[in-house]
Amino acid sequence: MQAVESSEPIEALRSYDSSVSSIRQVNSARKEALDRMGLSTVRRLLDHSPLRYLDFSTRAPILDLVPGMEATVVGTILSVKTRRPRHRLTLTEIAIGDDSGGVLLGVWYNQEYIASTYREGQTVAFAGSARFEFGFMQMRRPFVEILADSSEVAELNRILPVHPATAQLTSNWMRRFVATALSMTSALPDYLPAGMRIANDLTTRRDAIAGLHFPRSPQHLAEAKRRLAYDELLFLLIAMGTSRLAQTSGGLGFSHRIDGPLHAALKSALPFALSDDQQLAVDEIAQDMGTSKPMNRILIGDVGTGKTIVAGHALTIAVDSGGQALMMAPTEVLVEQYRHSLGQLLDQIGVRYAILTGSTSQSSRKDLLSGLANGEIQVVFGTHALLEESVTFHNLTLAIVDEQHRFGVAQRRKVRDKGVVVDLLVMTATPIPRSLSLTYYGDLDVTYLRSYPRSRPADHITTKCLDKPHREEAYEAVRQAVAADQQAYVICPLVEESDALDLKAVTAEVDRLRTEVFSGLSVAHLTGKMTPAEKSGVMTAFRKGEIDILVSTTVVEVGVDVPNATVMIVEDAERFGLAQLHQLRGRIGRGTQRGAFFAFADPRSDDGRARMRALEESNDGFFLAQVDLDIRGPGQLFGEKQSGIPELKFASLSADLELIERARYDAYRLIESDPDLLSPIHRPLSLELQARLGEARRCVSSG
Repeated sequence: MQAVESSEPIEALRSYDSSVSSIRQVNSARKEALDRMGLSTVRRLLDHSPLRYLDFSTRAPILDLVPGMEATVVGTILSVKTRRPRHRLTLTEIAIGDDSGGVLLGVWYNQEYIASTYREGQTVAFAGSARFEFGFMQMRRPFVEILADSSEVAELNRILPVHPATAQLTSNWMRRFVATALSMTSALPDYLPAGMRIANDLTTRRDAIAGLHFPRSPQHLAEAKRRLAYDELLFLLIAMGTSRLAQTSGGLGFSHRIDGPLHAALKSALPFALSDDQQLAVDEIAQDMGTSKPMNRILIGDVGTGKTIVAGHALTIAVDSGGQALMMAPTEVLVEQYRHSLGQLLDQIGVRYAILTGSTSQSSRKDLLSGLANGEIQVVFGTHALLEESVTFHNLTLAIVDEQHRFGVAQRRKVRDKGVVVDLLVMTATPIPRSLSLTYYGDLDVTYLRSYPRSRPADHITTKCLDKPHREEAYEAVRQAVAADQQAYVICPLVEESDALDLKAVTAEVDRLRTEVFSGLSVAHLTGKMTPAEKSGVMTAFRKGEIDILVSTTVVEVGVDVPNATVMIVEDAERFGLAQLHQLRGRIGRGTQRGAFFAFADPRSDDGRARMRALEESNDGFFLAQVDLDIRGPGQLFGEKQSGIPELKFASLSADLELIERARYDAYRLIESDPDLLSPIHRPLSLELQARLGEARRCVSSG
């Protein structure tokens, strides 16, 4: 494959961001096909990874194959046959032979189209696991690549990329396009400063792109992917760091008084001593609030480690300093929990607070808004209602956003805009692995709460994962708990029954449990579809002990604190993420009594079974978050796709912690020394950053 090589870096740059139509072999029909694949530019084409590789370093002659051997065999198709050995079974067999004199059969079941795809005389590569059956060496459903001829293997340095293809564009055509594109961009300059590249032992940009598509060896491929992963992380972290700088550079912030009387009074009013982690968290937050630099911190705490009381200390610091504070939660249930957990303490020390939610009456709302505007109300707890334009403050100096993954970046910014310069503390009860916090929360300083209060050991709750039919053990545990004047939860994934999903629903389950399983006990239900007044009434009754068993959706997942609840049953547990199950488990055993958690599950996959084993064996939320990250990826860690989180093509948040830490160090050092990347040595980085941001916007708009 010949192409005109670009000898000048500037020409290579132009080619890199040019249309794929600039590639010689791409006619109008092929351009349309590439456009449909999202590969409208040379950059996108070269960023598009091969699906897999045929490694001809493991190429084996047919006569050398042994059962169980993973190998690639190159040969000529001798025959293509289709048989129907029995009703509804079609068997397609392709026989190939090579210079060793052996014959290998590729076998496909009920895939008749295979027979029309290949023909006798073609040179092909079979890749798969060898087995010996019916007198022949076979590969079931081998990967097949049509080669122009056997010399193509040597021509491509023994590792053949298999690019994503369509009916209009075969993998062979894709390989030709990529080869020509690489030739056009052969003089592509490197945007990384040489010192940064050498310090991190990275290959060049050009060699990384070439190695991704046509690696000379497995090591070359690994080096290419490492460089591309580093670049991906570096630009993500530069963007995060720049966002952080923009949020904290709008002039001097508000310097809070951190040794005021209300702060001291709260410490004295607590009926318990803070854990070491809690005290460290309070100290870090106070240190941030005491400076003139706006705070930008995330508090990550495992279930039951006491984030709310840490937030309470921050609230008193704001009020001690003549400021106001807001604390925003995603649900009214959680806001009501603030009233019970923090409101009593604030009343005791003389802090004036209010509650603002969507269900706040118009008359109460009018007085509340007036109190916030004139400064009479010092602290407000609320939901999204706090974001409304009519909500104004006399002097807002602190914003706390709880369960922050339920809110977008724009919403956090809107909260901050309620004051002149506002310190921001975001919190999550979902433990986040270090690799994730360094990347997706790279614009925030991180404080961890890992240890439990001294009165609540980590093994305070026992967990059992049971097959769905084996419910009696869990039901008996509920009966015993109620007999001991304790309470229980039953969690279902659905509110109402669905014809499409064979899953437990609250509305049906509450009737079944009330009449068939727990007759004589008080059984009630709670869902997000109920009115705020209904939800508040149910939770108040449950908290007072008037309800024995609460059948609910995951609306109780976060923040609900009923110390007398000691047993929880989760139906269809395989449908939930580990982090979500761990959150639910954290709703029980919050008092002095031990808790028992039962997960009814029927996982169908090895990953599903591994997740249930991990839940059963560990109460460590950070460990479970890492398991969830490894198995399900970052987009599902919170049980929902996170907006604003870019997909990583090359970097792995599970495996690349060392590379993440390197990229973060380099990104923040760059921002500190040259925040606008104006230095001549950083100018190529700046141009590439702009190009990547442009690509990201185009991908979003086209997707």
